[in-house]
Amino acid sequence: MFNSLYFGLALSLFIYFLVDHLKKWIKTSLFNPLLISSLLIILILTLLKIEYSAYNQSAQWLHFMLTPATIVLAIPLYQQFKLLEKHALVIFIGVLSGVIASLVSVYLLSLAFGLDHTMLITLLPKSITAAIAIGVAEEYMGIVTITVAAVIITGITGNVIAEPVCKFFRIENPIAKGIAIGTSSHVVGTSKAMEMGEIEGAMSSLAIVVAGLTTVILLSFILI
Repeated sequence: MFNSLYFGLALSLFIYFLVDHLKKWIKTSLFNPLLISSLLIILILTLLKIEYSAYNQSAQWLHFMLTPATIVLAIPLYQQFKLLEKHALVIFIGVLSGVIASLVSVYLLSLAFGLDHTMLITLLPKSITAAIAIGVAEEYMGIVTITVAAVIITGITGNVIAEPVCKFFRIENPIAKGIAIGTSSHVVGTSKAMEMGEIEGAMSSLAIVVAGLTTVILLSFILI
């Protein structure tokens, strides 16, 4: 059964829908369906001694659907296009500030923990979407697998803490919320932004694209 072509797909969908259903009764941001589902799947694979390669092969349809699912994020952006035009400069400055903050923080923490140049390059694209981050890591000879792990951890963390952080710092403007979430935690964070509101989701979708392109441009100058 574990070698079934659709075992990974069925397991992933079942666990996610189960956890998402439980979330209706557990009212806390820490009980995040994506985070809890990931931990449960890891636990199940470990207990049943199922090789990750076998699980990944049988869950490939989920990976295949990531691209069209990401493209769908353009719909709310299109619906809020007038708002984008009105606040274009502020939005760009906000995304640029977030990208610079991310790159500088990774650089300073790498120095503080004594990480070498390869690890620095590997972690620099942690806040952009995986498709772009993988390309950056490959281009500058980083460790792609660690880059992917860093991107996933960043996204899940952003998804979990987005609302508490906005409440703690009293960030109420929907544009500011969306830009902050999309810039710092890419697609996974954007899923939370879309739950928070239509404007938040649209601005977060835009931030994913702008942050990705801005990061690539800045790194092309920094890492030459």
